[in-house]
Amino acid sequence: MGTTDKQDLEALPVGKWWDAISAPTAVADRALELLGGRSGAVIQDDTYGKTYWLIGVDTARSWCIRQVRVLTELADEGTLIGVPPASWVTGHSTYWRVPFRLDRCLTDTRLLHDALAQAAGEILGPKPDGRQLCYGCQLPTDEPVPVAIAHSGSVAGRTVYACPAHARDYPAADAVTQAAAMRRALDRGRAR
Repeated sequence: MGTTDKQDLEALPVGKWWDAISAPTAVADRALELLGGRSGAVIQDDTYGKTYWLIGVDTARSWCIRQVRVLTELADEGTLIGVPPASWVTGHSTYWRVPFRLDRCLTDTRLLHDALAQAAGEILGPKPDGRQLCYGCQLPTDEPVPVAIAHSGSVAGRTVYACPAHARDYPAADAVTQAAAMRRALDRGRAR
């Protein structure tokens, strides 16, 4: 993204006119397939591998879907989202993936929740039971990424997890394991 691109984005507060839902691009791709023509406007940010839907204010605060974030105004902090000009539908790192139109602006939160929940399950696989300890920072993470399975003889042993920030840096024993860990991190929209 060039300097001109960054200057043309308008930083608008969530929670005033709309809230936003953020999802990694891999999950968003599948959710958009599931939604078909029922999606409202969608902003794609290729710099960070994120996709944003605009939704009604206070319609999704209780959501709990892996790697999906509800962006809304909070009592102690505000959140801004970079909104591209309406004409940016291609050729920029931040653009309208589903163009903003007056008749297609906000996405129905019930439909979006169902599509994102199904997409997250398909793309991210089964959710590990509970929190897991990250091998890198040694802190519990609610979004564990499996980076390796420790083997003992011919039987699979314990699974090694990492938080999304450390998943791509796991020191794999061989190139194949390293590539698999990087692929899982990329598939989850977290590797940068």
